[in-house]
Amino acid sequence: MKLSPRDAPRYFARPDPEATGLLIYGPDAMRVALKRQEVIAALIGPEGEAEMRLTRMQGADLRKDPAQLLDAIKAQGFFPGPRVAFVEEANETAAPAILTALEDWRPGDAQIVITAGQLKPTSKIRKAFEGHRSAYCAAIYDNPPTQEEIEADLKRAGLKTLPPEALRDLSDLAKTLDPGDFRQTLEKLALYKFRDDTPVTAQDIAEVAPRSIEAALDDALDVVAEGRAKDLGMVLRRLQGQGVAPVTLCIGAMRHFRTLYTVASAPGGPQEGIGRLRPPVFGPRRDKVLRQAQGWDAQRLEQAITLLTDTDLTLRSAGQSAPQQALVERALIRLSMLARR
Repeated sequence: MKLSPRDAPRYFARPDPEATGLLIYGPDAMRVALKRQEVIAALIGPEGEAEMRLTRMQGADLRKDPAQLLDAIKAQGFFPGPRVAFVEEANETAAPAILTALEDWRPGDAQIVITAGQLKPTSKIRKAFEGHRSAYCAAIYDNPPTQEEIEADLKRAGLKTLPPEALRDLSDLAKTLDPGDFRQTLEKLALYKFRDDTPVTAQDIAEVAPRSIEAALDDALDVVAEGRAKDLGMVLRRLQGQGVAPVTLCIGAMRHFRTLYTVASAPGGPQEGIGRLRPPVFGPRRDKVLRQAQGWDAQRLEQAITLLTDTDLTLRSAGQSAPQQALVERALIRLSMLARR
């Protein structure tokens, strides 16, 4: 039976213990692995693997030993309880062993859980699970998580009764991070708020959210957009020490000022524009972008984008001989002075 994208998350949380098995497939191995972990934990419990009620095998190994899967689903464990025979990264070479196991499965046998990459509609494995009366098949795509999935992740991390603003910020964050990174962020947030009964704030989320060179670059561009020219030299030296290339800095500045232009030029004003950004910004970062856009007007932002475009073309020109770092610094200084008009 084929699980729809709407029904699949509910089935992953509460799989049918009497089912023959489940096939999870999709192009993103991380997303597939997270769903597989959830299903297996729901079937055999937290101690299932320690009690040897989980048998793992690689799909490639079934070509050499086709009976391996059938032996696993028929074997009786020492500990009582449901059992799972898990095949990882299955492909069409494993199809004969998997199809035989599906055909010979009987009530009381271990449930079969299969993960695979992208499978074509003509795949023998996919067709077998989709057409089986007591086995399930679910495709995992690179879609943003649904609100139901986000709430399940929050519950799993022990985060309950979040304020609407924090829930909105976490939902926005889930759309920009990989599922594994988002779950790690929620675990860090739960530890950060351990024995802290105050509501989760945007600042709390910003403290635990992943930071990168891009985040440091954003901090530097805040200095430019807010007209703090006297702080610019120190910030640029820090970025240079981190290995940020002048071209990268110029591209980041272009992206930042285009974002400000999108916010400032919205027909309904900056408040409307900030909500139209994709990917969305949240928390203190959202407040900064909104404040900066309100401090500029669309005409000056057009001048800023023109200046950065000219600088980028100069950097990429085969005939330019001036130091690239000096060219970018001069452009950013001019922008910081333009912000103060």
